[in-house]
Amino acid sequence: MHGVRFRRQQPIGPYIVDFISFEAGLIVEIDGGQHQEQVAYDDKRSRWLERQGYRVLRYWNNEVLSNVDAVLTDIGGYLSPPP
Repeated sequence: MHGVRFRRQQPIGPYIVDFISFEAGLIVEIDGGQHQEQVAYDDKRSRWLERQGYRVLRYWNNEVLSNVDAVLTDIGGYLSPPP
């Protein structure tokens, strides 16, 4: 996406993130229904990752499955355009 590479299931400190671009400093998390019951944990995790210098984006599974183009467009908005 925009020439930016993402890695999948990458350990960062005590956490494993779904997708990360080190060059863009961007983490993308895809959350399933279980995350509705662990909001406090997810907030704590996101704050820790942000303190490490990353921006964290979260999307629901059903959002990705039903409207992947909109999700990709949104993610693309956080990436620098190619030179």
